[in-house]
Amino acid sequence: MSSLLPTPVQIAPPGRILIVDDDAGQRSLLDSFLRSQGFVTLTASSGEEALEVLRHEDVAMMISDVRMPGISGLETLKRARKERAVLPVLLVTAYADIREAVGAMRDGALNYLTKPIDLDELVVLVRQAMGLAQGTGLSLSEDRQLPAGVVAESPLSQAVFRDASLVADSDSRILITGESGVGKEVLADVLHGWSPRAAGPLVKVNCAAIPENLLESELFGHQKGAFTGAVAQRIGRFELAHGGTIFLDEIAEMSPQLQAKLLRVTQDGRFQRVGSNSEIKVNARILAATNRNLEQEVKSGRFREDLFYRLNVVELNIPPLRERTEDILPLARHFIAEFTKGRARFSSSVTECLEIYPWPGNVRELRNAMERAALLFRGEMILPEHLPNKVREGGVRPPASSEIPAADPERLEEMERHAICQALVKHEFNRTETAKALGLSRRALLYKLQRLRELGHKVDSP
Repeated sequence: MSSLLPTPVQIAPPGRILIVDDDAGQRSLLDSFLRSQGFVTLTASSGEEALEVLRHEDVAMMISDVRMPGISGLETLKRARKERAVLPVLLVTAYADIREAVGAMRDGALNYLTKPIDLDELVVLVRQAMGLAQGTGLSLSEDRQLPAGVVAESPLSQAVFRDASLVADSDSRILITGESGVGKEVLADVLHGWSPRAAGPLVKVNCAAIPENLLESELFGHQKGAFTGAVAQRIGRFELAHGGTIFLDEIAEMSPQLQAKLLRVTQDGRFQRVGSNSEIKVNARILAATNRNLEQEVKSGRFREDLFYRLNVVELNIPPLRERTEDILPLARHFIAEFTKGRARFSSSVTECLEIYPWPGNVRELRNAMERAALLFRGEMILPEHLPNKVREGGVRPPASSEIPAADPERLEEMERHAICQALVKHEFNRTETAKALGLSRRALLYKLQRLRELGHKVDSP
């Protein structure tokens, strides 16, 4: 628990915070502390009482303990979601409950805090959540502007960076997931830049690019003579990241033996250089990234389950470019301006090609296509012949046929809604499995579900 309370700040919250805990002492502590920070609170001693309050009171956020007699905090969360789909929920959990709390985040929990509660972290998360609940657009403070060149025009991209802004201030480990080329390293840069560690180093390690027999030495360093070729002492990447952030890209490529050593670092920041018996302690925030499904890797025995839950305190999933089409042209214009010093523009045919092509290589493929176009164009206009063949051919609309009627947008929306509802029922309203069945990222599915709710459709578990 924090020994120094943050300085009270007078604020005007948009609603009240419901504190749910069967422990009267813990409930009183949170209640008095949040009131001292200018918030208006309500309290409940059980999940049942909390649900009753939610039915009759104006509540802007809920903070709930996980383990309670009767209805648990997780069950309270699920039931609350049926009536208040966008209510921010913060879970309070003991270490033994972390695995359940991480799973609950997929069902709507905004974040969680471990006991004993750090009050500094609590007030930061509450203020951010209360601000998040006021709007759906990308709303960042003045010191949280997106860096130049980072594009977030689509609702899906905006949601990712909104989530990133909520967790940037903490030291929590974050797992960044998404297909190859979606921009996981860019998100790591943004998280570091927004964090209190921004003045410290950001050390990046591509676990897939370093031979397995050298990766341990690369991460933790080695002593002189530790192995053949170790002619001098080497400082590892974790030591270099002290006071800052270490970004472990392609974490799924790490061997099981090295995963065990990484687990120790995630627990207490301690490790030994190769060939040394002395322990070194570092203070480095860990960001990890992968393009694989780590849950499947755990089930197959290729990735340690305990390490997965240590790294996946918060998961930020970046949707593929084909699901955030609003980002394609802004990204393309940014890249072409970079490569041509602002001397080129797109023809209408090129614009059409870029929007239709599915971009299986995501942002990386788009950047490469723009670099190629910049090398081939002459004059001021980028034309279709300057694009790679597959982009040009994949971006040509088939000629209209009088025998094939044009698709009715309303009919297409109805078909999409029907497919989503069918998949939800088939997979018992499990959003992760539903997203997989539909070929969507989980973030894309949640966005579509929210739109359907706003239109009055029933898309939640009965």
